[in-house]
Amino acid sequence: MMTDAVPCDVVCVASWNADLVSHVARPMARGETLMARAFGISPGGKGSNAAVAAARQGARVALIARIGDDDFGRMGLDLWKAEGITTRDVEQAAGERSGVAQILVYDDGDNSIAVYPGAGAGLGARHALAAAQLLANCRVVMASCEVPVEATLEAFRLARQAHAITVLNPAPARPLPEELLALVDVLTPNESELFELAGPGCAGSMDAAASQLLSRGTLSVLVTLGAAGCRLYQGGQSPVDLAGRAMRVADTIGAGDTFTGALAAALARGEALPAAMQWANAAAALSVTRHGAITGIPTQAEVAALLA
Repeated sequence: MMTDAVPCDVVCVASWNADLVSHVARPMARGETLMARAFGISPGGKGSNAAVAAARQGARVALIARIGDDDFGRMGLDLWKAEGITTRDVEQAAGERSGVAQILVYDDGDNSIAVYPGAGAGLGARHALAAAQLLANCRVVMASCEVPVEATLEAFRLARQAHAITVLNPAPARPLPEELLALVDVLTPNESELFELAGPGCAGSMDAAASQLLSRGTLSVLVTLGAAGCRLYQGGQSPVDLAGRAMRVADTIGAGDTFTGALAAALARGEALPAAMQWANAAAALSVTRHGAITGIPTQAEVAALLA
């Protein structure tokens, strides 16, 4: 574990897994077997993907994570080294397996994913506390719901004390403690995650669901809408809509992670939230034009060119 902090812009409380990706024509019925037309193994995990996206957008990125002492864990370390990501707060757990995501990609570009967290399930508050100096000197701290809530809660507490911006991608959606919601500066759900987090009573209204989350202490809710773009809600202000971009879709794996990582990088370099949203929206649009989570993540120059 890390003892001396290194300068960074974005800290990611990160999940890691290897993606086992099969390409099939369509979703399968229960008990059905389909022949896949392609298969591959690649780096994955919402936190790792978002960290790579932030790094490719020019941010100095560090991870707080827990991985297995296995080939998949070493795959993660090799990836992060290649992307210039600091890993001194990554614990490699002896005798434990790294996480795995089994992904089915359909011919229309959509996908289904089953995730086994492996060693990442042991990530906790102690890991955030061990990285307290790192968290005290960064600009943005981001996490997803693929990591244990205790780790995110402690990291966000420390981030709030240091006046860093906190970004939470609430995927996969699950009930979140009120204390955590009150520590979130930017929440980035998709539409279904928004309604699940808001709970019953919103009657399918995105505005009502976002208002409900804002009333619980979250400072802003940035809803990703896929090809339709995104919508930003902030307390006391009218919603801000940003249209999507018409792109040829290869697959949508990692698009949400790319959005979150690009958003964090833009916020870390001082962009206001509406401007950072434009960067994130463009980065996510580019990511769906290529196959795979990591290969789809664009560079800062590619996003700048699209925005230009």
